Amino acid sequence: MNIYILLISIFGAVVLLTAWLPTLLKSVPFSLPMACISLGAVLSLLPAVNIANLNPLESRVYTERITEFVLIISLMGAGLKLDRPVDWQRWAVTWRLLGISMPLTIAAIAALGWGLLGLGLASAILLGAALAPTDPVLASDIQVGPPNTEEEDEVRFALTSEAGLNDGLSFPFVNLAIAIAVYQGTAESWFQNWFLISVVWKLGAALVIGWLTGKALGYLTFHLPRSARMAGTGDGLVAIGITCLCYGLTEIADGYGFLAVFIAAVTLRSAERSHHFHEQLHAFTEQIERLLMMLLLVCFGAAMAGGAIFRALGWQIVAVGLIILLVVRPLAGIIGLMGARPRFGEKWVIAFFGIRGLGSFYYVAYASGAATFQQTEILWTVVCFVVVISIIMHGIIVKATMRVLDRQTETLAMMSR
Repeated sequence: MNIYILLISIFGAVVLLTAWLPTLLKSVPFSLPMACISLGAVLSLLPAVNIANLNPLESRVYTERITEFVLIISLMGAGLKLDRPVDWQRWAVTWRLLGISMPLTIAAIAALGWGLLGLGLASAILLGAALAPTDPVLASDIQVGPPNTEEEDEVRFALTSEAGLNDGLSFPFVNLAIAIAVYQGTAESWFQNWFLISVVWKLGAALVIGWLTGKALGYLTFHLPRSARMAGTGDGLVAIGITCLCYGLTEIADGYGFLAVFIAAVTLRSAERSHHFHEQLHAFTEQIERLLMMLLLVCFGAAMAGGAIFRALGWQIVAVGLIILLVVRPLAGIIGLMGARPRFGEKWVIAFFGIRGLGSFYYVAYASGAATFQQTEILWTVVCFVVVISIIMHGIIVKATMRVLDRQTETLAMMSR
C-alpha cells in the first residue's frame, strides 16, 4: 500500500470530522478533543500508520513549532470574538484571574513539583508556568460565541479573556525557570537582567506592537476609501496575515508574540466593533484552529496508545495532576474572584474550568530547547497527564454545566423583569 495515499485519505477523513463532529457532539457529554484523542489511539493500531512516534518527548522541535502556530491562530480568534470593550471595570474578573489566581497557581504547582515530585527549582517553576494558563484552543465549549452574537455572559467572557492573555503572561515565569536553569550554581548576577528584559521589555514590546499593529490594520481594514479597504475583500485569510505579521514583528523586537497577537485582535475589533467582516475573520481562524488542533490531538492520542508518553507515570504524578485540576486551580480561582461581581455559582464554574491544553506542551518544548532541565521526562509526563485528564474531565461535564448555568441566568433575568 502507498503510505502517502493512505495518509492523504486519513487527512481527508480528519478534515471531514473536524467540520462534522461539533454538530454531532453538540448535546452529548463528549467533546471534540476527546474524539481526536480516541481517533489517534485507533489509528495507532494500524501497522501502516506510524504516528505513535510523534510524541513530545521525541519530537520537541515539531511540538514547539506546531503548538506555537495553533496558539497564535487561537489567540487571534479569541480576541476577535470578544464584544466587550476593554476597560478596568468591565474586565475586572479578567484582571483578578491574571493578577491573583495565576501567580497563586504557578506557586502552588511549583511547590507540588518540588515537594512531591522532587523536581529542582528551575524544573518546578517551569512546571508551574506551563500548567497555570487556561488554554485558548481546547476551551471552545466554554468560550464566548462568534462576534456580534451576544453570547457573552460573565463566565464565558472571563474564561475567553483569561485564555487570551495568560498565555503571554506566563512567559516571564517560563523565562525565570530558564534563567535559573542556566545560571544556577554560578556567581553571575542574572535576576536584574531577567526582570528588565523578560518582564519590563518583553511585556512592554508586546503591548505596544500589538496595539500599533491592531490600530494600523484596523485603519487599513475599515477606514480607507471603501474600494481600497481590506474588509472589502471579504476574505478570512486576512486574519492569518494579521496574526503572522504581528507575531513576527513582536518576536523580532524580542517581545512576547502571544500577548501581542491577542492585543492586536482586540484592538482591530475596536476599530469598527459591529462590522460583519469580524465574523468572517473569526470563522476562518476558527476553522484553521480546529483543524490544526485535531491533527495535533490525533498524534497525541496515538502517542498515548503507544505508551511512550507515560513511561515515567507513577502515583506521585497522578496525585500531583489531580491536585492541580481539582484543588489548585479551583481554589486559586475562587481566591482571585473573592468580592468580584459574578454570582457564587458562576465563580465556581470560572474557577473550575481552567482547561489545560496545547499551551502547556508549547512552554515545556520551548524551555527544553532553551536550557537543560533536570527530570525532563517527569515534566512531560505530568503535563501530558494533566492535559489528557483535563480534556476528559472538562469535556464530559462542560456542556451540562453550561446548560444549567444558562437556565439559571434566564430564570434570574425573568424574575428581575
